[in-house]
Amino acid sequence: MLRSLIGNKAFYRRIFRLMLPIMVQNGITNFVNMLDNIMIGAVGTAQMTGVALTNQLIFVFNLCIFGAVSGAGIFATQFFGSGDHEGVRHTFRFKLLFCGLITALGIALLTFQGENLLLLYMQGDGGVTDAATTLHHAKDYLAIMLIGLIPFTAVQCYAGTLRESGNPTPPMVAGVVAVLVNLAFNYILIFGKFGAPAMGVRGAAIATVLSRFVELAILVVWAHGDTKTFPFMKGLYKSLYIPRKLIGQLLIKGMPLMINETLWASGIAIINQCYSTRGLDGVAAVNISQTFWNVFAIAYMAVGNAVGILLGQMLGAGKLKEAKESSYKMIAFSCAIAVCVGIIYSVCAEFIPMAFNTEPEIRHLATRLMQITAIAMPFEALTHVSYFTLRSGGQMAITLIFDSGFMWCINVVLAVVLSRFTTLPFIWIFTAIQMTTILKSVLGILLVRRGDWVKNITAL
Repeated sequence: MLRSLIGNKAFYRRIFRLMLPIMVQNGITNFVNMLDNIMIGAVGTAQMTGVALTNQLIFVFNLCIFGAVSGAGIFATQFFGSGDHEGVRHTFRFKLLFCGLITALGIALLTFQGENLLLLYMQGDGGVTDAATTLHHAKDYLAIMLIGLIPFTAVQCYAGTLRESGNPTPPMVAGVVAVLVNLAFNYILIFGKFGAPAMGVRGAAIATVLSRFVELAILVVWAHGDTKTFPFMKGLYKSLYIPRKLIGQLLIKGMPLMINETLWASGIAIINQCYSTRGLDGVAAVNISQTFWNVFAIAYMAVGNAVGILLGQMLGAGKLKEAKESSYKMIAFSCAIAVCVGIIYSVCAEFIPMAFNTEPEIRHLATRLMQITAIAMPFEALTHVSYFTLRSGGQMAITLIFDSGFMWCINVVLAVVLSRFTTLPFIWIFTAIQMTTILKSVLGILLVRRGDWVKNITAL
């Protein structure tokens, strides 16, 4: 039994070849985001909380784009695995057109309803933060960030396709350059260095938007300049043609994934809104905790992305038995990493929040949230890799039930009930939501063991 969970050296080399570039990119991105939060927090707690609230709305949009790109990406991965570059080209066009429509709708919604959506998070007591000031900073940040949704969408289309072709290095390099640009201009524009005006949260937003345009430029030049490595880029924009049959398949398989990501992100937003009913101090503490979780969790999160790519390519090449056997080894590997990361994260939680220039009670609360999250990390890793395993074989209906179905039927219902109909303190509500991951991890293992996901969808 134990032997079936451990791979050979070639197996782990293949995983590391894919996950390390993703880890480097996400690690630097999340590390810079952490520094962003610290810099914004140095200006004031209201500024930090305002940015956190705006990012709740941006998060939902980002997941919608991620879902749309990933839905088509399932086909792109298997097309590439079977050597069908024309198929990859068609899926890329679909990503650009479909995600462009989502972006237009997202910008319109956030332009006209952004303030009303932000107010949903300000129904609790203000605590040590001021709601009116927080809303002001949130609106300033959102107005500029809307511009960045356009390059963000294009970056996801390019980066996703390059990774699906087994080439994660270009997105990694572009991401590293982008976050360095973001960090430099954050320092200059937030605090007004080198003769620039001190712009606070508006400076942080400008730096983020600028970095996204830089990232897009690098990816476009790299991808179109190396058509030998990326043959599907040849003639990409000569036509917008996509076979009608493929459009139907992409919508049937891809729409559930986009719906899933949208529902999941919306569920997270609602849960955070439930937290906010206990006061904005909780919102600030969750922001600190989540910021550092993003840095620590990159290892096992990258394994999930690698799983989706590797299993998709195996399935596309018809290696069904190998894919199923590899899935168990990848799950075990991801959980082992998460246990180690969780221990380190729990220890660091005692002093990491001290880096934020905010009130002591918020820092103390953030420490407790981080330690609670550390306990849930191994189970979170198991659910994450189970999700990507099911998705690699096009199991959209099952993925929808497993991910967003669980989110809405268990997590959201629990958060609403505990926040609206009990007097439980915020930290106990947070703990209850985190511990539902144990139940979800058991469900994930059962679904993976069924093996319904083991199929080549491009051959159907």
